[in-house]
Amino acid sequence: MEDNKRMNRRDFLKIVGISTATVGGLFYGCDDKKQTTGAAVDPNAPVPTDKMTYRTSDKGEKISLLGYGCMRWPTLPSPAGDGNVIDQDAVNELVDYAIAHGVTYFDTSPVYVQGWSEKTTGIALKRHPREKFQLATKLSNFSNFTRENSIKMYKQSFEDLQVDYIDYYLLHSIGNGGIETFRKRYIENGMLDYLIEERKAGRIRNLGFSFHGTKEVFDEVLGMHEQVHWDFVQIQLNYVDWHHASGNNVNADYLYGELVKRNIKAIIMEPLLGGRLSNVPDHIVARLKERRPKDSVASWAFRFAGSPDHVLTVLSGMTYMEHLQDNLRTYSPLVPLTEEDKDFLEETAQLMMKYPTVPCNDCKYCMPCPYGIDIPAILIHYNKCVNEGNVPKSQQDPNYREARRAFLIGYDRSVPKLRQASHCIGCETCNPHCPQSIDIPKELHRIDAFVEQLKQGTL
Repeated sequence: MEDNKRMNRRDFLKIVGISTATVGGLFYGCDDKKQTTGAAVDPNAPVPTDKMTYRTSDKGEKISLLGYGCMRWPTLPSPAGDGNVIDQDAVNELVDYAIAHGVTYFDTSPVYVQGWSEKTTGIALKRHPREKFQLATKLSNFSNFTRENSIKMYKQSFEDLQVDYIDYYLLHSIGNGGIETFRKRYIENGMLDYLIEERKAGRIRNLGFSFHGTKEVFDEVLGMHEQVHWDFVQIQLNYVDWHHASGNNVNADYLYGELVKRNIKAIIMEPLLGGRLSNVPDHIVARLKERRPKDSVASWAFRFAGSPDHVLTVLSGMTYMEHLQDNLRTYSPLVPLTEEDKDFLEETAQLMMKYPTVPCNDCKYCMPCPYGIDIPAILIHYNKCVNEGNVPKSQQDPNYREARRAFLIGYDRSVPKLRQASHCIGCETCNPHCPQSIDIPKELHRIDAFVEQLKQGTL
C-alpha cells in the first residue's frame, strides 16, 4: 500500500525480519466413546480423493465447499533472492495436494503475505489446467484509492497470477472506514463502473465484495444490488459470530439472512476466527470431544460454516499439510449440522465468551507497524495463555508461579524483545486497518502493563 505514514515492505523486512505464521492447534481424539451425531471423521484414515462436497454457483460453476485462503502461506526463514518471503516449494506441494483431493477455489489479494501471495499463488496454479480451479482476488486499494493506482493494482493482479480472467473479484473489506471511505475507494473514482465493464468483457466472471464493518455500510452496499448485481458476497461467519459478533462486526445470522433474501451466494471467511476456534480452552475441548471424540476441534467450526445452503465455499488459510488434511476430511463429504448440533454450538459459544481473549484473527492487516512491533504475535500469545489458564489475576492464584513462568518465557520466545508491546507509542496507525475493530494500542498497553507486573512481582 502506498502510504507515507507506514513503513514500506522492503524496509520493514530489513529491520525486523519475517513474521512466522501463527498456527491454530488441531485437537484429535483417540478414545472410543460413542458419537451422538453423524459419522466420525477418523484422523488416521486416508484422505478421500473423490468425496469432496461441491456447491453450484448461479452460473453453473461447480465449486469445492473447502476453499483455499492464500493469506497464510508458509514463509521462508529469510527472503529469496527476489525478495519473496513465501516458501514456493511448500506452496506448490499444498496446492497440488488440495487440487488432487478436490479443492477448486483459491482466494488471494495483492496485500497478503507482505505483498507476495498473488505471485506465489500464480506460480503454483499455473502448473495446473485453468479449468481445474477458480481464482479469487481483490481490489485492496486501502490507502491510495486514486483511479490510476486502483487500475494499476487490478492489472497487476492478472500479471502476478498469470491469468487472462479472474473468476471471483472482490471489493476488499468494504466496511473499513465507513461508507465515506467506500465511496472514495470505489464510487467517486469510477472503479465500480470500471469493474462492471470488465465483467461484461469477461475478464471478471463474478463480481462481489468482502465485508467487515457496520450494519449501515453493509445495508447500503447490498442495497446497490439492483444496479450492480452482486454475484456473491464474502462474510465472516462462524458459530461465535453467528449471534455474538464483537467490535463493529455484524452478527453473521443477519448478514447471511440478507443475502438469502436476495438469493446471493455467500463465501465464508474466518470460520475459525483466525484459529481461535481450534485453539480453545481445555474445558471446551473436553466438551466437544465428549460429543464427537474422533473429530478435531476445528471440524466443528467448519461443519457450522459449511452447513447453510447458500454458502458457496468456506475459506481456510491452511499453512500446514495437517490443517489441509483435516479440513479435507471434514468436507469429504460434509456431515451437515443437526438442529441439536447448532444448539450445542450456541451453548459452546456462550461459554467461550466468558474468557477475555482479544478478538485478533491474525490477518496481519495491522502490519507492518512503523515501530517494528509484531502486533499479531503479541495478541496471539496473550490469547493462548488465556486459553491455557496462564494469565493469573493475582499472586494468590494457586498456579501463579507456573502461570507467570509460562507467560513470560513464552512471550520472549514468541516475540523478540525489540518487537514487544513495550515499544508501542500509541500512534494508532494500526487501528483503521483492523477488520475486528480492536483498539490495538489500548490492548498492547494493557498487555505490557501486565507483563511488567509479572516481572516486578506486583500483580
